Amino acid sequence: MKCSFCGSDILEGTGMIFVFKTGKRHNFCSRKCEKNLLKLGRKPSKQKWTAAFRSEKKPDKAKKEAKKGK
Repeated sequence: MKCSFCGSDILEGTGMIFVFKTGKRHNFCSRKCEKNLLKLGRKPSKQKWTAAFRSEKKPDKAKKEAKKGK
């Protein structure tokens, strides 16, 4: 499972799930990701520490990091 904000892998038994009234679910790896998305309304592509930013701004580096993780 991946974090809805930063895109990092969430190990089984860790993290948080936020469920909206409509049934839509968001998975979070930490409180930092939860606050940034829900409370502060930030977009992942504008935060330098997220995978969305890395893949959008620096595609070569994101591909290398994805290969290391496998």
